Order: sequence, then structure tokens, then C-alpha cells
Amino acid sequence: MKSFSARLYASYTEADLLQALRTDDEGAFEEVYKRYCFRLFTVAYRKLKQREEAEELVQDLLADLWSRRATMQIQQLDQYLFSAIRYRIINYIKSQKLKSGYEFYCQLHNSVSTDNTENALAINDLSAALMAGVENLPEKSRQIFELSRLEHCTVPEISVRVNLSEKSVEYHLTKSLKLLRSYLRDFLMLTLSFVAFLK
Repeated sequence: MKSFSARLYASYTEADLLQALRTDDEGAFEEVYKRYCFRLFTVAYRKLKQREEAEELVQDLLADLWSRRATMQIQQLDQYLFSAIRYRIINYIKSQKLKSGYEFYCQLHNSVSTDNTENALAINDLSAALMAGVENLPEKSRQIFELSRLEHCTVPEISVRVNLSEKSVEYHLTKSLKLLRSYLRDFLMLTLSFVAFLK
């Protein structure tokens, strides 16, 4: 019986699958998973070169598809999934760059003796410059960014907490990362100058 069901779903068009998903059809979701999981993983892995992260992005995307099955406005499933995975890859790369810059700052902070007043002042200036990047974000964007990066909330969780759609939450996160990259560029330039000075 199960093999018959699998053959039935395998014959579904994208439109059929989308319609079935909207009616909570788990068999249709399994078929979407079978059709697209490996292809989406391949796209993510080629960009990231990291198996675990690529798998996680794909799993999150497909879980999000299932959680929003009743309200999703998708015309073409194939186009939606591959656009969505590229979007998630870009956001992941952006967040990793921001994280790397912050980790570099922390390493620098820990490696410099704060007994030296001049060094301590320089570190405080750098710290203030970094924090200004977060503080200067628009209020809603800052709130969403902090929930995402500091409290490690997922987009659906943030959506509920701030009473915005998931798409709006993703927009704010993208905007925050773009603004912070600008602040971070200035911060890294200051840091590199500071390191050169110490040498």
C-alpha cells in the first residue's frame, strides 16, 4: 500500500504537491523532500563547502515550508525552493563574516594588557565603536537582531515575539547585517591600525 502511495505522489506535478501540502498531506511533503532535498543540499554545499551547515540550511528550509504550508503563497515550488536556499546561504555567509569580526575583536581584547592605560583606552574606544553599530540600528531591527544573534531565536520564534510576519523578520535581519557590515568595516580598519601601532 505504501509503495502504491509513493508511486502516486511521484506522479504529482508541482501544482498538485502544493495543493496537497496546503491540506496537511504528509505524503506530499515526503515527496517534496525526496525530490528536492539532495538537490538543495548540493547547491548549499557547493557554496559553503561545509556538509553540516549545508544540511542544516536545507532542513530548516524544508521545516519552514511545512510549518507555513497553509499560508504560503508559492506559484512555482522549484523556483521558490532554490531562491530560498540561495537567500539562506547568503544570510549564513553574512552572519559568519560578522561573527568572525567580533571574534577577532574578542581575541584582540583578551591579548592586550589593560594595565597599560593607553591600551585600555584604545580597547574601550574599539569596543564603543563596535557597540555603536548595534545601538545605531533602527529600534525594530535592533530588537530583532538581538533576538536572533544574542538569544539565538529562530525566525518563527521572533515573528511571534515581535508580532511581525516571518518575511518582515527576515527583511529586518538582512537590513541589520547590511548596516553592521558597514560599521564593522570601520571597526576593522581601526583595529588593524591599532595592531600596527602596537607592533
